[in-house]
Amino acid sequence: MQRAGALAERTRPLGDHCPIDRTIQLIGNRTTVLLLREAFYGATRFDELVRRVGVTEAVASQRLRELVSAGVLAKQPYREPGQRTRYEYVLTDAGHALAPLVVALAQWGTEHTAGGGPRINHAGCGEPVAVVARCAAGHDVPEEELLVTGSGLARSAE
Repeated sequence: MQRAGALAERTRPLGDHCPIDRTIQLIGNRTTVLLLREAFYGATRFDELVRRVGVTEAVASQRLRELVSAGVLAKQPYREPGQRTRYEYVLTDAGHALAPLVVALAQWGTEHTAGGGPRINHAGCGEPVAVVARCAAGHDVPEEELLVTGSGLARSAE
């Protein structure tokens, strides 16, 4: 991956100015990623999410609160007959936009870690799904042709 601009001149880290850093701050821990995985698998209810991820209710509650606050999940009320109103957690458009990231993590983990894992296949034809970098013109872009441009690349020392 190439970066545009004079990188050697930058003397301070991008920190919150970097979209990768901001994303990792939001979803960069095991529990959050596993909660997202379960949301993509169709789990929506708190008890089910806690059980499937295998974390404490307190930890799940905190991470779900963060995902709701960030607009990745939305809380929707539901009520079982004779029970109080409770909430389920559903993916928002921003949450669904994380699907390629979750698929890429699963793909990488299956291929590059011990133990393998399930493959993700296209329900329409049964073929394996692969996450690739593709430009707006439809070309698959190899790593050496990726060019990072835009704001935040050339910052002056302060």
